[in-house]
Amino acid sequence: MKIRPLYDRVVIRRKEEEETTAGGIVLPGSAKEKPNQGEVIAVGDGKVLDNGEQRPLAVKVGDQVVFGQYAGSNKIEIDGEELILMSESEIYAVVD
Repeated sequence: MKIRPLYDRVVIRRKEEEETTAGGIVLPGSAKEKPNQGEVIAVGDGKVLDNGEQRPLAVKVGDQVVFGQYAGSNKIEIDGEELILMSESEIYAVVD
C-alpha cells in the first residue's frame, strides 16, 4: 500500500531501537528509548502560504532526518510496519 501525505506532512520510518549500550550492556525493553532519527518514506506537495502559493518541502524521500523526542504523535500502521506522520516543522535536521 502506498501513502501520500497532504500539504507539509511527512511520513517517517523510525530507526531501530538500540539493543545494547556503547559499553555492551544489554537493555531490557523498558529501558530502551525510541530513537529520534529516521528515514523519510513519503512527503506532501508543500505548505500553502498566505498568498496562496505552495512552498515545496525541504526534505525528500530517502533523507535521514532528526526530529524531537515527542514529535510525530500520529503513528500509523501500513503493511504491518509502524510509521510516523509529522509536520515538516517538527523535523530539526537532515543527516548527510
